[in-house]
Amino acid sequence: MPNNIGSVLGQYADTLVLRSRRAEILANNLANADTPGFKARDMDFANALKDVTKTAIQLKTTSAGHVSSAALTTSNSEDLMYRVPTQPSLDGNTVETHIEQAEFSRNALQYQATLTFLNGRIKGLKGALKGE
Repeated sequence: MPNNIGSVLGQYADTLVLRSRRAEILANNLANADTPGFKARDMDFANALKDVTKTAIQLKTTSAGHVSSAALTTSNSEDLMYRVPTQPSLDGNTVETHIEQAEFSRNALQYQATLTFLNGRIKGLKGALKGE
């Protein structure tokens, strides 16, 4: 039996934290859409999720030629990347409002989907505890 709630909820809890962090980053971009020289940033969600879950997933190596699980993930979840604008502005601001709004909406939808999956997992656990 798992000894902590994180192992029971799987990566859903980690995913929610990362989705929330990405929402903050995208909201910051939108808030600075008119700030001269502001550079829009974003995170590589897939790599950030790998970084968070790499400690939970350890690959067994049976030969010296096998690649270790530590070598599979090399980026830092806090590494933010700068967004390359399709139409740079004259004041050096790289925020493109329509792109940021679309990314924010996509992230919000994925956040909601993760909440739905997490809710289903919790309901299943509650049912198991009740003996259903």
